[in-house]
Amino acid sequence: MTMRYRVLGGTGIEVSVHCLGAMMFGAVGNPDHDDCARIIHAALDQGVNFVDTADMYSAGESEEIVGKALKGRRDDVVLATKVHFRMGEGPNRSGNSRLWIMKEVEQSLRRLGTDWIDLYQIHRPDHTTDIEETLSALTDLVRQGKIRAFGCSTFPAAEIVEAHQVSERRALHRFRTEQPPYSLFARGIEKDLLPVCRRYGMGVLTWSPLASGFLSGRYRKNGDIDLTTGRAALTPHRFDPSIPENAAKLDAVEQLVELADDLGCTLPQLAVAFAAAHPAVTSVIIGPRTMAQLDDLLKGAALTLDDAALDRIDEIVPPGRDMYQPDGAWRPASLTDPALRRRPLAERAAAG
Repeated sequence: MTMRYRVLGGTGIEVSVHCLGAMMFGAVGNPDHDDCARIIHAALDQGVNFVDTADMYSAGESEEIVGKALKGRRDDVVLATKVHFRMGEGPNRSGNSRLWIMKEVEQSLRRLGTDWIDLYQIHRPDHTTDIEETLSALTDLVRQGKIRAFGCSTFPAAEIVEAHQVSERRALHRFRTEQPPYSLFARGIEKDLLPVCRRYGMGVLTWSPLASGFLSGRYRKNGDIDLTTGRAALTPHRFDPSIPENAAKLDAVEQLVELADDLGCTLPQLAVAFAAAHPAVTSVIIGPRTMAQLDDLLKGAALTLDDAALDRIDEIVPPGRDMYQPDGAWRPASLTDPALRRRPLAERAAAG
């Protein structure tokens, strides 16, 4: 197998089509630092040159693990991390403000044991901070040489457009990448986000190709789904087969397993290959917790889905359809805050 590389968002930086995600390294997933290092080294040895982590993964432990594992190999790796989520008690320890970005980038550099970050990403939108403030801080970090490029993660298409307009108007550097959730069960970004990213020449690195584990092959229609362990224990409403939406997903899984069998691959391999086949996608983040999981996913790296296979997928899950809301996906206040969707009671009627 020879890993393929694609240019990341017009930066000229070539990254592997598989990106090693480090969310499962540390207390939240695999607490064995040596084992995590072996997984990282195995991925690098198979041609993966792109590693993605975040300051908040296991409260900084993931960055520390990645930093230790990359000693002696740092120059050969495109290293990405993220900032936004809370990293301690008290005010000004989260968000997208200049104050927090400038503080936290230093902490990420320290944990990663490096002098520079190749891709620094804003983990989620922050409507308490003017986007110009965020872009200005990131531009300064590029000019200081502490980061090479910057991007965003799980931003709505409209906010990406706004950010590009602000960058042009204020002569600031712009978001070069977007990191959205994308899978066989979460295809909503095909409607507007992915076309917008192509329009602006942005690189796209997608997360959760296995749909929070639903496409791992572990959850089957006629199987015994244990809601007391793993991801199912954390979010049982996403896996409970008695819920109609979950029953529909299980039906789709059976059809996708049949397709995977016809293609001679596993369901996870099919899921990752699907995301990599979209012309807007640069790299697909795979987040193994164990060496066995990494081995299975890398064995499918050479899988090519022809038009017939993709047509079959479109029949099972139509383009642009979301069968679930990915865990951790950002939702705008316009949807989560009822007060923004409801006029005061006395003003709702058309007549008094």
